[in-house]
Amino acid sequence: MGLEINYVDGQTPLSEEELEGLKIPSVTTREELDEFEQYNIEKAIQWTIGKKFKSEDLLSETFIKGLHKRMYGEVWKWAGSFRNSEKNLGIKSFLIPVQLKQLLDDAKFWYVNNTYSPDEMAVRFKHELVSIHCFPNGNGRHSRLMADLIMEKLYGEAFFTWGSSDLVKSSDKRKAYINAIKKADNHDVQDLISFAKS
Repeated sequence: MGLEINYVDGQTPLSEEELEGLKIPSVTTREELDEFEQYNIEKAIQWTIGKKFKSEDLLSETFIKGLHKRMYGEVWKWAGSFRNSEKNLGIKSFLIPVQLKQLLDDAKFWYVNNTYSPDEMAVRFKHELVSIHCFPNGNGRHSRLMADLIMEKLYGEAFFTWGSSDLVKSSDKRKAYINAIKKADNHDVQDLISFAKS
């Protein structure tokens, strides 16, 4: 029996080929998968503790891919590799490298020129990154951790709290988060900033 995943609103279904990239054959349920992924993500967060990153290193394709690999590499073979399938979210897969470079260039400009407050810069970056949807899975969690690292490593501020709940499972907090993302899709990031700090 293979892995059965029940997706909640706003999650990106994996293709059959992507599902074959699961490194842990004993996983058969969404709950088990979430546990393994969460453990891997916690190890990635531990890796960042006490490390210093310059803006040009943090805001790079190498770091974006490397962080995703650290977050999911023990669970998925494709961790850290850009997706090559089309999803219900995100841009066409062949545009990912170009759009990501544009976002990274923009973010470096925002940082150097103090275009936005730290909160807004980090949340705008998170929103644009998740909109590109670089990877087959884990884009929301990856983009939230990137926002947190921007806050901590570039601005010396605390991680966001993101509603202090598990946003992978269906909940009122997840609905509020998805609604804030949809508003940000229409260039209004205030609700997403508020959610990040809630």
